[in-house]
Amino acid sequence: MAEEDNITFLPFEEALALVGAIQEEEDIERDNNRILTVYSKDDRELCWFDFAEVMAAIGTVPKEELKAAVQNYILRHIPDWARD
Repeated sequence: MAEEDNITFLPFEEALALVGAIQEEEDIERDNNRILTVYSKDDRELCWFDFAEVMAAIGTVPKEELKAAVQNYILRHIPDWARD
């Protein structure tokens, strides 16, 4: 994953201003897999995350905190190229 080492992420505040929604969806390329698609405030698709990878990165959190943990993780990992 050397390519990922070169990814620069947006500052949290900029990502927060850019992101309008995070939707859990089926991965059309892989059966029985989920993705989290990130949309801008004007409904433009910005990027996506593998659901299982995000959940593994977050670890175990109480169920009532899960949505916030996922949103926080994603907002801190929006690639800078998503602003284009």
